[in-house]
Amino acid sequence: MKLSTLTLALAAAAALPAQAQNYPTRPIRILVPSTPGGSVDTLARTISPKLSEKWGQQVVVDNRAGAGGAIAGEMLAKAPPDGYTLMMGTIAATATNVSLQKTNYDPIKDFAPITLVATQNLMLVIHPSVPAKSVKELIAVAKAKPGQLSFASAGNGTGGHLSGELFKLLAGIDLVHIPYKGVAPALIDVVAGQVSMTFASLISGTPHYKSGRLRALAVTGAKRSVALPELPTMQEAGVKDYESATWYGMLAPAGTPRDIVNKLNTEIVAILRQPEINDRLSQEGAEPVGNTPQQFGAHIKSEIEKWRKVIRAAGIKAG
Repeated sequence: MKLSTLTLALAAAAALPAQAQNYPTRPIRILVPSTPGGSVDTLARTISPKLSEKWGQQVVVDNRAGAGGAIAGEMLAKAPPDGYTLMMGTIAATATNVSLQKTNYDPIKDFAPITLVATQNLMLVIHPSVPAKSVKELIAVAKAKPGQLSFASAGNGTGGHLSGELFKLLAGIDLVHIPYKGVAPALIDVVAGQVSMTFASLISGTPHYKSGRLRALAVTGAKRSVALPELPTMQEAGVKDYESATWYGMLAPAGTPRDIVNKLNTEIVAILRQPEINDRLSQEGAEPVGNTPQQFGAHIKSEIEKWRKVIRAAGIKAG
């Protein structure tokens, strides 16, 4: 019996490289923890056709919004670890939800990192009806009307939510958080004037800023955006120590064979290195990364710890 077990184990191990050589043999699904139209959706739909071209298999984007990314995260954690279900993870689904709410998955134990796809500044945009043309003026309005201004986000624990909570904490103001099931519906209500402001990704917010439907006041990163150099950082605009950015990365279920993870990593990183893809993302305010699974895994762990401290210090709740 022991010999038979050993023989089977050796045969399975020997078959692993063949899995990657043949992979994929059927369509791949990429879960997106947001509604269509947001940054994470745009990135997934930028990468998926390139993978389809390379492998001759359909790569389908499956939008599963809700619970700040926890719905898609749970689906990934429960999916077969065979490389046919992936997720374009967000900071919420992958790093902050575990500190905000009870989730049915552990991003460290249940996910297999593939690569960090991109990082991105957010931009503070307000409806033109808000009487402020700078961050300092916005803070003054908020202090004069505590609890009367609101900010929309793509959901609890998302980059936009945490950016707003950090703004409240550092500026000493009272804003009402309105969570949505994705970036697109959040922006729709800000453009309509139903919500005062939002911290939108540059990919999502820039068209509304350029058209004049929203007024942009600042970007959230440590330095100005190459795509929108006219906008100051939040620190330059007067909010001391403010820095917040969002990020997106490809993940598979834990237990996915290492050779399949490595094959996915190689192909996705190669796509991000393509000049037209690199230029397109850069122009939209996203900074392509493309690192190793080990580096992405370390990044996830460090982000969980970083935002856990901020969440506790600010007293942020999921609801």
